[in-house]
Amino acid sequence: MRVFITGASGHIGSAVVPELIETGHEVVALSRSDAAAEAAQALGAQVRRGDLSDLAGLRDAAAEADAVVHLAFDHSLIPAGRFADAVAADLDVVRAFGEALAGSGKTFVGVGLASTGDPQRDAVINANPRSAVARAILELGERDVRTILIGVPPVTHSSRDRHGFIPQLIRIARDTGVSGYVDDGANRWPASHTLDVARLFRLALEKAPSGARFSAAAEEGIAVREIAEIIGRHLGVPAESVPADRAADHFKGFPFITLDISMPETRTRESLGWEPVHPGLIADLEEGHYFRSLDTHGAQS
Repeated sequence: MRVFITGASGHIGSAVVPELIETGHEVVALSRSDAAAEAAQALGAQVRRGDLSDLAGLRDAAAEADAVVHLAFDHSLIPAGRFADAVAADLDVVRAFGEALAGSGKTFVGVGLASTGDPQRDAVINANPRSAVARAILELGERDVRTILIGVPPVTHSSRDRHGFIPQLIRIARDTGVSGYVDDGANRWPASHTLDVARLFRLALEKAPSGARFSAAAEEGIAVREIAEIIGRHLGVPAESVPADRAADHFKGFPFITLDISMPETRTRESLGWEPVHPGLIADLEEGHYFRSLDTHGAQS
């Protein structure tokens, strides 16, 4: 299968590309810079130069492919308080791909969580502006596009992770001298190793029916307090509760600290034969690579 992928040189994309190539797929990577192009080529992908603002170019690339895997998202806008702008731009990208793929029966694999029917979980999902992107992806199924939606856990961890939830918490703990959590820190973050997530993308691309939705969480939910305590121990700073009324100031540029969501994935394992085999979050944190990294600032991937 000829697969056009965005975000190929990013955290998750850099694992998805070799996973696809090693199993016989042809991969074309969108690359906005020389460095991104070199990284994609090193992974074995062909390169198509361009960026997410070139909607005409995206439509052309999608039309030439059998499938699109859309992983790129401008995370750099989040610390600047422009999350809504990033979501609006992503919606434009999804719609451009939809225009190119409509009526073809070709595949579009995107990232997001859709409504589950559980009011409590759906309230959390719908509070995230990116839920609009997930809905837009699934709606493409009505236009003869084989849509697949993968819920990537908020903590997708490995030595590839430079800009996610864990690096952000480490950055804040280093800057403030406190490894913080809000109130009792009982809110939970689902987690999965990057390589396990990459394998799920490949299995879904190969096996899933149109309209399928999967959770890529190997661990349904881990308490933020437990995460903060491990970070504090590795950095040699106290792990302390931050009152909710001070959270916005303490965790400045990181609005997700109070996120509380679980991501059950039994159906994913049963329908695709997906079995996570890489270390869980706690073991990965204890390995220490997060604390040896100097690059813990957010950027576009």
